[in-house]
Amino acid sequence: MITLYGSLHSRANRCAWMLRELDLDFRHEPTNFQDGSTRKAEFLRLNPNGRVPVLDDDGFVLFESLAINLYLAKKFGGPLGPTDLQEEALMMQWSLWVENEVEKPLLLAAANATLFAPDKRSAEERDVALAKLNRPWTVLDNLLAEQPYLTGDRFTVADLNVASVMTLGPIARIDLTAFANLDAWLMRCLDRPKATDWRSVSFSIPRPPGPLGMLSMFV
Repeated sequence: MITLYGSLHSRANRCAWMLRELDLDFRHEPTNFQDGSTRKAEFLRLNPNGRVPVLDDDGFVLFESLAINLYLAKKFGGPLGPTDLQEEALMMQWSLWVENEVEKPLLLAAANATLFAPDKRSAEERDVALAKLNRPWTVLDNLLAEQPYLTGDRFTVADLNVASVMTLGPIARIDLTAFANLDAWLMRCLDRPKATDWRSVSFSIPRPPGPLGMLSMFV
């Protein structure tokens, strides 16, 4: 039995999307960091970091959303999983890339675009974050000018992992039209029937105290 812990307004939505794409039955425990559930002893035994998501696959416990999805792709296969070692390496490459190159500046841009309360937003912080995204988004846009998906001609866990991070863009109404290939690819991914319905996602986050350079929220 597979159990997924985490509110679907958190990074757990990435794993719920993957489980649905694989047509896997799973039990959902909507653990929410905002109500203190992730700090309870029972949950900390699953993830001592006190964060969601966590996947329990019949006793095998794994945290970190993109790692969970790579594990599911490798275990259950199908078109979303790798067909050889090279494809597996590309799936890992793009998953690490989006986490290292895109997620933090995109989160900072999204927070200052719509997710912070209006009086807590900074146009300067938003613009600095968007400027940092220009290079990685250009890299992705150029690749998608040559092929429809990240590893070639089919949708895989690489696309799901990257698109699930990029979902913050349309949620925060960030304009991606300057990156036409990226924009079209993202909508292809998010319009898949099994994708988490990001259009219904509506939430805000409090502005944390101190500098925002290492902003780590939406957990």
